[in-house]
Amino acid sequence: MNAPKKIGILYGRERSFPLTLIDSINNKNIPGLHAESVQIDKVIQGEPSGYDVIIDRISHDVPFYRAYLKNAALRGAAVINNPFWWSADEKFFNNALATQTGIPVPKTVILPSRELPPDTSDQSFSNLAFPLDWKSIFDYVGFPAYMKPFAGGGWKNVYRLHDAHDFFNKHAETGQLVMMLQEEIVFTEYYRCYCIGGKHVRIMPYEPRNAHHQRYEAGFQPSPQRIRQMEDIVLKINDWLGYDFNTVELAIRDDVPYAIDFCNPAPDADRGSVGEENFRWVVDTSADYAIQRALAHQPETDNLTWGKYLRQIVP
Repeated sequence: MNAPKKIGILYGRERSFPLTLIDSINNKNIPGLHAESVQIDKVIQGEPSGYDVIIDRISHDVPFYRAYLKNAALRGAAVINNPFWWSADEKFFNNALATQTGIPVPKTVILPSRELPPDTSDQSFSNLAFPLDWKSIFDYVGFPAYMKPFAGGGWKNVYRLHDAHDFFNKHAETGQLVMMLQEEIVFTEYYRCYCIGGKHVRIMPYEPRNAHHQRYEAGFQPSPQRIRQMEDIVLKINDWLGYDFNTVELAIRDDVPYAIDFCNPAPDADRGSVGEENFRWVVDTSADYAIQRALAHQPETDNLTWGKYLRQIVP
């Protein structure tokens, strides 16, 4: 007799998506399969988690959870998303990888933090020129431009900059954050695209200039050709990165989709913000994918997803 399969959802303050997802999986009444909120009362090195699949919605904010998930993956849990790659990845690398794979992205540079990191001094930066070649940086990116953290999300610490003077004033506010300076893409259409399981894509018209609760109320209507074009880009990005669950933001300029932000492994899936139709799609698709991963799970082996970038360089 096959052992029961268990799917765990690891989450923080959000409620509508994880709880509805649990109900959606359990309402399918698949014999020997059960979904629940992850329960942790101890984490012992090398011990199994008790879950075949864990959907991670919070470890980017809780280092303890990230360590827990790596330990769980070591003992065969299929963690969505791969906690080892998620730990290594960030937005600047995403952009750099895109330049090598033919995906259009805004011109982007990374900047050292304005303030020294903890436990460092001026002597720690012997290899860093002072001042940086600001003229070349500004000539490359141009103005207006956006400045944002190289890791993180949720529209936190994002600045629109008008000129070099504005840049230096705003950069002085960023403390120890490592920031990216990025070309502004003046778009005619903008889309946020879920990608689940590396093959299921949901293209959502999105207006980032609207108030947060109205951003999915956009009037863009992509043609069938545009949809296929964006689907190809979204699938290519997630194949290279290896994310099971991610969103890609695409801005259309001069008929070209530019990938603006595509490191969103715990994207917004709240009913109140994405809208009922998008919410139902992400719940139903996530439920089916989690069940697929649970039924395919092989105990005590590597059940993680690894992207093409790592697959091609690791023998």
